[in-house]
Amino acid sequence: MIRAWHNKDTTKLLNLWLESTRYGHPFINERYWYESEAIVRDVYLPAAQTWVWEEKGVPGGFISVMEQRFVGALFVSPRLIGRGIGRALLHHVQQRFPILSLEVYQKNIRAVNFYHAQGFRIEDSAWQEETQHPTWIMSWEADQTPSA
Repeated sequence: MIRAWHNKDTTKLLNLWLESTRYGHPFINERYWYESEAIVRDVYLPAAQTWVWEEKGVPGGFISVMEQRFVGALFVSPRLIGRGIGRALLHHVQQRFPILSLEVYQKNIRAVNFYHAQGFRIEDSAWQEETQHPTWIMSWEADQTPSA
């Protein structure tokens, strides 16, 4: 089930974020993610529209959109990868926003391929000074998605 995020979910979402971001980015020092937790909790989550995929009250993934356009987070618990949760969450926001963009680490090949399969295209690249790794800027437009 996908539902809107509520403030009472913050601890569960932060635990899910930390677990899945460490799993998806083994090339980045774990310390960076621990140091980023306060920003995610205090700045990012309150400013974003967030939806949670949960089963029996336990979140298995979430997606956040900032400023009606920027997908800042799409995370799925590593134990649930491959069950269609990420696709369901992304389609949920694609039905609500006509244009989306995001930034993904170039070394996160699984994520890059996933976004390509969902109709996102690489528009540009960027360098993340904090992590010392390059990213792709990817975008999607509702009228550009190939039919399945």
